[in-house]
Amino acid sequence: MRVNIQKVTEVTVGEIKKGIVVLLGIENEDNIEDIKWITHPMNKIFLDINGDIIVVSQFTLYASTKKGNRPNFIFSGEPKFAEKMYHQFIDDLESVTRKNIKTGKFGADVKTSLINDGPVTININSKRKE
Repeated sequence: MRVNIQKVTEVTVGEIKKGIVVLLGIENEDNIEDIKWITHPMNKIFLDINGDIIVVSQFTLYASTKKGNRPNFIFSGEPKFAEKMYHQFIDDLESVTRKNIKTGKFGADVKTSLINDGPVTININSKRKE
């Protein structure tokens, strides 16, 4: 599981003002332990932000650019599995933060607009534990 966390002052995909955007990429080998590894240790970051949290599915976090002229998304999770994990991630994050997590629409072609604050961008990979 990979997440990209961005500190923002505004997002219009799910209407948050100040807070963080979590772009969530899922691969087929992910499980509940990956979710917990990301949400539980990162709880302090989520709570320190004193704002809203929005989670948007982002299969392109698993783009492979090793070969050819276009990215390959073979490592991205299968849609049914990824959607299930996406909802489990949101449920776990709500439990840990005690916040109502805003979301994008899974699998939709979403137009996202945000204003980075800082900018602060953190990439987390549960398989590499970094």
